[in-house]
Amino acid sequence: MRSQASIDYLEPNIQDVIQEIGQSLRATYTISKHAIALLFLQKDEDIEMLLQKNEAGFYPKFCEMRERISQQYDGNLNQAIALSRQKKINNVVSETVHSKTISARTVTKFLDQFLMHPVLGYGCLAVVLYYCIYQFVGVFAAGTLVDLIETSIFEERINPWVTSWVTTIVPWQVVTDLFVGEYGVITLGIRYAAALVLPIVGAFFLMFSVIEDTGYLPRLSYLLDRIFKKIGLNGRAVIPMILGLGCDTMATMVTRVLETKREKIIATLLLALAIPCSAQLGLILALLSTNAKAMVLWGSVVSLEFLVIGLLAASILPGTKPHFYMEMPPLRLPKLSNVLSKTTARMKWYFLEVFPLFIFASVLIWAGILTGVFQWIVRAIEPLMGVLGLPSQMAIVMLFGFFRRDYGAAGLFDLQSQHLLTGNQLAIAAITLTLFLPCIAQFLIMKKERGLSMTLVMCTFVFGMAFGTGVVLNQLLTLFGVQL
Repeated sequence: MRSQASIDYLEPNIQDVIQEIGQSLRATYTISKHAIALLFLQKDEDIEMLLQKNEAGFYPKFCEMRERISQQYDGNLNQAIALSRQKKINNVVSETVHSKTISARTVTKFLDQFLMHPVLGYGCLAVVLYYCIYQFVGVFAAGTLVDLIETSIFEERINPWVTSWVTTIVPWQVVTDLFVGEYGVITLGIRYAAALVLPIVGAFFLMFSVIEDTGYLPRLSYLLDRIFKKIGLNGRAVIPMILGLGCDTMATMVTRVLETKREKIIATLLLALAIPCSAQLGLILALLSTNAKAMVLWGSVVSLEFLVIGLLAASILPGTKPHFYMEMPPLRLPKLSNVLSKTTARMKWYFLEVFPLFIFASVLIWAGILTGVFQWIVRAIEPLMGVLGLPSQMAIVMLFGFFRRDYGAAGLFDLQSQHLLTGNQLAIAAITLTLFLPCIAQFLIMKKERGLSMTLVMCTFVFGMAFGTGVVLNQLLTLFGVQL
């Protein structure tokens, strides 16, 4: 018989339950019965299925015991077990590890207190957002790199050469339009993906990998925990929200780390409504960088929507106040090999999963133009643009935004490059597009994670909020004679 796993670090009442469950187990297992009981109390899915199969007669009793002990800890039995385990680890470490040099530990302790300070921590966060997101992703990547790749490489070299080559060898205009022209796979789809989106996504992935490797994200989770609790979430939700700034589709999948269905619904809704992906964020920051008033308005409205909708969702959806616990990894300087490995893996994901969607979107647009469906949808959207005070060309951008959020942002970038938008229109367009419907990929993941009915409800709500906010802003700016 295998030796029982040590559980002496747990509180006596938890030990008693584990002992009782362990003694009631009748089947033979490859790990100790105490370990089986402990994993069951922590709701391990594999152990749940194993006990349902092997201990069918006792399983309902085990569930009652778990529920009873969990109520003693206000439904946070996992937290109690984790804290007991951490306390035991700290005791073992303090008894066995002795450090002769404490300067590094002292500096680390000071940085920990600074990063998680309720006032100074937000100052540090502002610095990180300004230099890492705005300056590096928004200004350098979305400005300098995009201008270089799109103008010097695509517009001056690749697009003219490809257009000439395709029109020479392909005699049919219909086929030519598929590859080159206003909505061609190469001149639009690949140009958007490689020249407008790739530099921004790559810069964000690189910077995110650096921040991630320092151990700053768990401290950011701790810092924002109090605010997030107001909107029905906890500090752990910082992880999918930050990932959403890279890709909302991936972030929606990561909402699995949240413990309750209520938290997952709120996080999914906020990701669909108010969290722009890296390419969309970078392009919008680049567009608004020359208009400080428009940028302040955009940031204020999107942040306010995030907080207000979160507060409303937290007050409407039933459920208990979320609790937060997370292991704090040590602070360290980022390791180059780790940063490059993470960035490479994410860029590989982009090329395999996202890049083809741009090509697919171009093919859909080509087919839509060929059948007249595309023009019909654009005409149906154009009256909405008038209500928003935007030019009719924005209808195409909104349609692009449904294929991909960054696809829509790239279309907005094109409109601004042609000087078709005033300051007010640019701000309203950026806000509406940020709050607009999730892209097709995110919609499909939402359907998989939250179900079709919930996804349709969320998308209907997001659509109404996006256009409603745009209409109200247009009316207010006009009423007060504000010119951005």
